[in-house]
Amino acid sequence: MSSPITLTHRLILPADSNHHGTLYAGSLLRIALEAAYATAFRTIGVDANLLLRRVLNLECYRPVAQGSVIEIRGTPLHLTRAYLVIGIIGTQLPGQTGPWMDGLMGFCQVDAEGRLTEFPEELELKQPTAEWEPLTSRMQRLLKIRVRNGKKVSEQW
Repeated sequence: MSSPITLTHRLILPADSNHHGTLYAGSLLRIALEAAYATAFRTIGVDANLLLRRVLNLECYRPVAQGSVIEIRGTPLHLTRAYLVIGIIGTQLPGQTGPWMDGLMGFCQVDAEGRLTEFPEELELKQPTAEWEPLTSRMQRLLKIRVRNGKKVSEQW
């Protein structure tokens, strides 16, 4: 069985656009973060108190014109006791092939005082489908890069 997919849809408005009439990078980051957070929240459930810990990667492959309606698919790809990595893929735009963007964002669970804590219950991720393999491979490489005090940060969480 595969992990659940969260879909986010957004109309690209003039406020989201740059001087070329395409999606501004800052708006891309905000929209991608919202999609990843929604996916993380749905994965953890109503007791989620999430904090963005790290943007592992965010790639924009094609410009998105103002007035476009975009779709971002999100799924959980990695889980430890208090750290969750969400993969996001921008569904291909009309007349194009492949995703217009993809990325990886890591979230941690915090308590009421904002201190790192474990997720509220035992969680288990299902195997993602083949479409997520490129992001899963990229995530594995990126998680190995992040080291603090001789230990992978993801292992400390």
